[in-house]
Amino acid sequence: MTRLSKIVPCLWFDTRAEEAADFYVGLFEDSRILRVRHYGPDAPRPAGMVLTVDFEINGQQITALNGGPGFTFSEAVSLQVVCDGQEESDHYWYKLSEGGQESQCGWLKDRFGFSWQVFPAELDDLLADPDPGRAGRAMQAMLKMGRIDLAEIRRAADGG
Repeated sequence: MTRLSKIVPCLWFDTRAEEAADFYVGLFEDSRILRVRHYGPDAPRPAGMVLTVDFEINGQQITALNGGPGFTFSEAVSLQVVCDGQEESDHYWYKLSEGGQESQCGWLKDRFGFSWQVFPAELDDLLADPDPGRAGRAMQAMLKMGRIDLAEIRRAADGG
């Protein structure tokens, strides 16, 4: 298998790597499972158990590893889903947060405990507005949100 990139995120799961990869591939368009490897005999986990799943979501290759209970996810690492607008942002926000935990500023944990940031691309423009007043108002509005509401952030940026 040819790697798409020299840098491939590896997500450490206890036992749910294949389930997570299937969920992510089913959620994002242009996504697929690339390869599934299994533990062999004399491995630290039962022979035949899924070891890794290489998958691709929107051109980004990721590996999911069933490494055991030794490590868990934290917000220190997340994947960003930069969306084309509010409708797409809402779609991913609601699907990824289902069975997980919503947080603030577009952050959430999915049902596997992995962190995502979901937001419309226009949010970056509003937060980087050359007018510091507009940018500051946009930032203050965003800090009060869980799911990003782009219309509300625009109103705040405009002084409404």
